Amino acid sequence: MPDDLLRYGLIPEFIGRLPMVVALDRLTMDDLVAILVQPKSALVKQYQRLFELHKVELQFTPGALRATAERALARKTGARALRAVVEETLLNTMYELPDRRDVRRCVVTEESVTDGVSPLLLSESELGGAGADARRAASPLPRPRKAAPRASA
Repeated sequence: MPDDLLRYGLIPEFIGRLPMVVALDRLTMDDLVAILVQPKSALVKQYQRLFELHKVELQFTPGALRATAERALARKTGARALRAVVEETLLNTMYELPDRRDVRRCVVTEESVTDGVSPLLLSESELGGAGADARRAASPLPRPRKAAPRASA
């Protein structure tokens, strides 16, 4: 509650009904990139989870993240524009994925964001088998068997 208005003599019930006006600094390019990747519910993490439902790993190149932030800055609506830019970039890909069972990785490049080029869709064979090794390494290890009880003599 603004103390200066209280000291001026206004009652708290009236002050609580006043809209608050606050001056904020504009978001920078680095701020927008951080918003894309750092929070727990970051936009990139949300889309990665969405793609995981189709067993596809989603990756953004650093250039793609900066291009997304640049386009959001150009719209002058702050961080709200980030979702719209990412949605525009991935919309066609999200419709394609359910029918493309061979795709294992989707890489969003700077050109995907700036020029509307489709993201790179890589299959298991194009990954060179590295995808299978990575999945095998990520899978839980088998549990060791318990030793059989020994008979006492």
